[in-house]
Amino acid sequence: MSHDPAPSSTRPLRAGSDPRDEAPQYVLPLVVRIERGAPPARTDALETAARAVLVLLADERAHGDGEWAEAVRNWEDARIRKVVRRARGAEWRRAEALPGITLTGKSAEVRVFPPIPLDGWPKDLAKLQVSGTELDDPEPPAGADPAQPVLWLNPDLEMSAGKAMAQAGHGAQLAWWALSDTKRTTWREAGFPLAVRTATPTAWPRLTTAGLPLVRDAGYTEIAPGSCTVVADHPALRPAGV
Repeated sequence: MSHDPAPSSTRPLRAGSDPRDEAPQYVLPLVVRIERGAPPARTDALETAARAVLVLLADERAHGDGEWAEAVRNWEDARIRKVVRRARGAEWRRAEALPGITLTGKSAEVRVFPPIPLDGWPKDLAKLQVSGTELDDPEPPAGADPAQPVLWLNPDLEMSAGKAMAQAGHGAQLAWWALSDTKRTTWREAGFPLAVRTATPTAWPRLTTAGLPLVRDAGYTEIAPGSCTVVADHPALRPAGV
């Protein structure tokens, strides 16, 4: 994903050079636990990853003089990148030993780590697989509650589970940036309720033109640069009539 660290980041990618490319590049690592024979449900993994990003952004260690604050600032000053890797068994235990936060969903466990330099992965994370993470939903997910935030995925794009988890995290982050401090507090105190769903082909054009935060991918992996992957549909951000 490519955007500025502000609500205006919902605008499309711009052509030409960008000062963010001159800054040191950081990445936010996420690791999903996928044990052999007991993988998490895809939708739950996406939702848990999105919540993990929000929990890190809201954590006191990411602000002011917190121990993660400088890394978060460096990350937000450059291209906002997230990479999802998978682990099981001893790999997962080693990942849990590193500084970070583990979020648990209904079937998914995702650990988010403070941002790191793009070329500075800890060895226990660098060894983890990054591609080919495929997950399924045993049953179709229930309809989303319109009273809660919904991260709508583009119905015309096919993404691996890892890619979709990163994109859901991007959408949650854009919603967080766009909210007032009061609305952020309300969301945090409620435990960051949200849903991730694939929009219908008929609803997608309406969602992308409703003035809601949009994620446009930088095109580093899987999909074309500038593709709109997610609409962050938070009730507090909806224009009247949407």
